[in-house]
Amino acid sequence: MTENAPNPGGSGTAANDGSSGDPAASRPGGPMPGDGESIVVPPSILKQQAGWANPEDRPRPIGGTKTAEPQIFASNVRKVDTSEAGYDENPPSVGRLGVILGTVLAVLLVGSGVTLYMVNKDNGSSDAKPEAAKSAPATPTADPVPPVKDDAKVLPTITGDFGKKADIQVPSDQPDGSFVVKVLSEGTGPKVDKNSWTTVDYTAKNWNTGKDIPSSFDQGQKQQIFQAGTDALIPALDQAVLGKKAGSRVLVVAPPAAAFGSQGKPDMSIGAKDNLIFVIDIRNTNAPDATVSGTVTPPPAGFPQVKDNGKKPAEITPVAGAADPTELKTHVLIKGTGPVVEKGEKVVVQYTGALFKDGKVFDSSLGKGQAFSFAVGGGQVIQGWDQGLAGQTVGSRVELVIPAALAYGDKGQGEIPANAPLVFVVDILDAGQG
Repeated sequence: MTENAPNPGGSGTAANDGSSGDPAASRPGGPMPGDGESIVVPPSILKQQAGWANPEDRPRPIGGTKTAEPQIFASNVRKVDTSEAGYDENPPSVGRLGVILGTVLAVLLVGSGVTLYMVNKDNGSSDAKPEAAKSAPATPTADPVPPVKDDAKVLPTITGDFGKKADIQVPSDQPDGSFVVKVLSEGTGPKVDKNSWTTVDYTAKNWNTGKDIPSSFDQGQKQQIFQAGTDALIPALDQAVLGKKAGSRVLVVAPPAAAFGSQGKPDMSIGAKDNLIFVIDIRNTNAPDATVSGTVTPPPAGFPQVKDNGKKPAEITPVAGAADPTELKTHVLIKGTGPVVEKGEKVVVQYTGALFKDGKVFDSSLGKGQAFSFAVGGGQVIQGWDQGLAGQTVGSRVELVIPAALAYGDKGQGEIPANAPLVFVVDILDAGQG
């Protein structure tokens, strides 16, 4: 999808530590070189960036203008020197963490003094309480998401074929408030389980206004990719695909609690009481430990050899006496038949990384049982990945031979020595708009 258009999805919600979500905090090989650091952003912020999250957690004012710049959720560049706690050092040597803790301590001390004064003022009665100590009104909570039903008294009429934009006819009657998830046509692919990486096309409409909502079929838009059942998206999308098979077309009628809550989404002309209609085509799904398959083309002479170990890290055998590479080299071990990966797309991959010199494996998503996702060309990974995976096809297994200058440079990282060239074997499981 284009950066200017609202899109139904967002990055994941957790680091790549085996938990569900988008593993921005665990890049292949560790943090980026230089003075960089990974930032794990709370789910409430991540869900908002792409537009399809509950507005109760909105990090910007309602109706605020969305920037046309790509949203980056994991930064690898520090703007200024920071303390070990990750806060800007202000004042120097103390750090903002120290300032914050000092402020909290001061507030606690002042509060204790006020309490003591009020107790003594009322002849030491322990029942006397200052006005400030009275309980504040409870913060309003979001309406609970209704249970999912497979039917309702009134439903939209849907026509059109799977894989093409659906035609949605809105009834004249108002919906009854049910959260409906109804399979219109069942596919024959694998079932979408919790934490499965799932790719969908969608058509959407506002029941109350009859207006279209931006669709993945619109010009310049792409399929949505997300990890199902992780609350990364609104329930209308996140919950609707669970248990369904790839190849299925699903009708969703979402009351506000299953969409944007009591605040609606003004930048998409969605009101607080608007019910939404989605027609979701489940295009693909991959388990967190999935790998690609196909006919293998062995690496040419001069490339490290690769042994496939199924769902375990690949075995990489270096070329004895080979000189360190000075430029990026790629070889397609398995040619996928999916779409070409474009710069800016979110990809989901499995990988094994090894040292070019001796083949020692230093990192692998397969060892964690959790695929890794990132935006190609977004600077979230080493340059060798950004350059080497753009233009490859989904379903491919690619060997990357990466010079040190396009990896971790003269600083190294963890088990990776300074000035070390690397070898990666990468399975491209899927790609889309994240």
